[in-house]
Amino acid sequence: MKPLGGKAYGSIPHLPGSRRGPGDHACHEGQSIICTERARDRHDEIIVQEKVDGSCCAVARVEGAIVALGRAGYLAQTSPYEQHQRFADWVRRHVDQFAALPDGWRVVGEWMLQAHGTRYRLPHEPFVVFDLIAPSPDRKTGLNRQPYDDCRIFACAAGLPTPRLISRNGPLSIEAALAQLEPSGHGALDPVEGAVWRVQRKGAVDFLAKYVRHDKLDGCYLPEVSGLAPVWNEINI
Repeated sequence: MKPLGGKAYGSIPHLPGSRRGPGDHACHEGQSIICTERARDRHDEIIVQEKVDGSCCAVARVEGAIVALGRAGYLAQTSPYEQHQRFADWVRRHVDQFAALPDGWRVVGEWMLQAHGTRYRLPHEPFVVFDLIAPSPDRKTGLNRQPYDDCRIFACAAGLPTPRLISRNGPLSIEAALAQLEPSGHGALDPVEGAVWRVQRKGAVDFLAKYVRHDKLDGCYLPEVSGLAPVWNEINI
């Protein structure tokens, strides 16, 4: 069952030169220019954040109930993976933090309890919020992203972290972003995997794009990849 009727979140396209895996796609050339070189005009706002590494999950209010979802949109408690079972349990124990979520809305973030390709010593809760999404009339995308500040305000009120802000001062080149990745704002014990560019126009989210380092090994700490026991990130709150 998919309580939202579809995916909880899609995929973010890659900037030129970003390491891409199977099924990943590149952003449009014009979008890359806006992110890294030249804004269209004064109405473009480019926000760059540290890319955190975990499992994309969501918390939604559906018909009055707070539910924990995996990226594909299924209930987290139905997942065969322990990390998602733990996410469902975490949401049940922290349901009051999502009391302000309107019906039909969802907050999306990275569930960072288990190490995927980056190990962390987290100085905060393991759910890092990066998108606040309202119901959308566009059934194809199902996305109605709220502005960065609205997402940040919701997360702050809920006592949840958001990805470290790298830049909010116009286009930022990939090279300049990479130079500012370390140290991680989230206690990464391995090199930070990359950054995410969020472009807003006249206060509304226009598009997102990301860059991932070429030496990043996806899921290298996951048992299904490593053949070893799970690696759980440290949490020091």
